[in-house]
Amino acid sequence: MTGERLVDAVVFDYGGVLTGPVRDTIAAWMESDGIDPESFTRTLRAWLSRGAPDGTPIHRLETGELSVEEFDALLAAELGTVDGRPVDPNGLLGRLFAGMRPDQAMYALAEELRDLGVRVALLSNSWGNAYPRERIDALLDPVVISGEVGLRKPQAPIYELTLDRLGLPAERVVFVDDAEPNVLGARAVGMRAVPHTDAGSTRAALAELVPDLPGRSPAG
Repeated sequence: MTGERLVDAVVFDYGGVLTGPVRDTIAAWMESDGIDPESFTRTLRAWLSRGAPDGTPIHRLETGELSVEEFDALLAAELGTVDGRPVDPNGLLGRLFAGMRPDQAMYALAEELRDLGVRVALLSNSWGNAYPRERIDALLDPVVISGEVGLRKPQAPIYELTLDRLGLPAERVVFVDDAEPNVLGARAVGMRAVPHTDAGSTRAALAELVPDLPGRSPAG
């Protein structure tokens, strides 16, 4: 006998949740382009840390106010290379995300949840990266992407928009994200939230909320 189902929908982040770890993708790009890691870390901290002012280039990229080409130029100007060469801005974000690959175990988890009658959705901050729209549109509903709606995590309005599109109260929805600020942002509007590190631990956490979901992958 299974326990009571505590949620009616699971909302997934994209990069780092439905894909492999973003840090691995970034590390491969820095190695390939010869980027000085400290220059990237410094820029990321200035543009994305909790103490960063509103309206940084990353914020404006995520909300669609800044084009990919404009962001590429701004980011390239902040970065250095290990051998002192200038960073080529042309296609910079494309190269940064070139190594991003789907996490098949997470897609399988989303499919299992859907087959159990649980709504599955997407809420993602976009960095101009290409989404596999055919695959995610067929599986996830709604699909909320920051650059398309002019809002971004971890600010409350984008979570509230997602809840409105789901037509569910916050306490019946769980959000899965690999970034702590986004997890906290979901909790601040009343959603449940699961910090993601890997498919196995996320499955186990969701099985606590959806008792008819096996706690371990059928393939495992």
